[in-house]
Amino acid sequence: MKPASFVTEIDTALAPKLKKDLEEQGFELSQPTYTVFQAKKGGVSCTLYKSGKLMVQGKGKDDFISYYLEPEILGNVSYTYPEVAINTTPHIGVDEAGKGDVFGPLCVAALYADETQITSLIKMGIRDSKRLNDTTIIKLAEKIKKECPYSIVQIFPKRYNELYEQFKNLNQLLAWGHATAIEEIRKKTNCTNVIIDQFASEHVVESALRRKSIQVELTQCHRGEEDIVVAGASILARAAFVNGIEKLGSEFNLTLPKGASSLVIKAGRQFIRSHGEAPLHQVAKLHFKTIKEFVI
Repeated sequence: MKPASFVTEIDTALAPKLKKDLEEQGFELSQPTYTVFQAKKGGVSCTLYKSGKLMVQGKGKDDFISYYLEPEILGNVSYTYPEVAINTTPHIGVDEAGKGDVFGPLCVAALYADETQITSLIKMGIRDSKRLNDTTIIKLAEKIKKECPYSIVQIFPKRYNELYEQFKNLNQLLAWGHATAIEEIRKKTNCTNVIIDQFASEHVVESALRRKSIQVELTQCHRGEEDIVVAGASILARAAFVNGIEKLGSEFNLTLPKGASSLVIKAGRQFIRSHGEAPLHQVAKLHFKTIKEFVI
């Protein structure tokens, strides 16, 4: 449970940048007694005192701190990731994207970081990809790739559908993807300490690793993205998915929506009208029940 208000100290030399940034973000500024300024917008109140004390309040404070204040002003993520929760031991983090999307690839990313690189990830403002928009994800993914060793398994629908026919089960397919990504990053780094965001019973991924004769110390945990290296992997996987679905859309001259909503059904029907049913396996994961609604 986060506190109702966040209080920290900043260098008053940063006051002009902070003020300018908040004005550009649409905050309304005033200057109560003893303050350099106070800025308010929606559910956020940000007050900078002449002493350098900065106080942030309001229901929107968590996102404001995570997405702006930490990366742009504070240079750390001690609020989003309290120091006691940060695992600085060199390790590999693994996560996937695209498994719930009818269109586009399934992507699994494995990321390695040592203590120094973990510090760099913290300064970048890395967090679970589900808390970031796709534009930010693409930018952060490029920064991560320059800083840390990684491997990405990008399974486009044509290959995905072939593998699904082979495995007959999404979790088995995912486990194969995780094991493949781990195998690649293991060869690059020789690291055996691996953390993944658990998506099935523990034995599923363990069995996939044994089939590839990969020996690692595997930790599987729910909400694995709370580990900053796993969070970094989630960003790489999401960026690979976003780039992949956009590539497919360009190839077939059609915007392919993410997810499995009514927009996906509409796009699927448009795809069939334009290209017929035959090439559908190249853009869509055919085992989704949503596919049945493409044909009217």
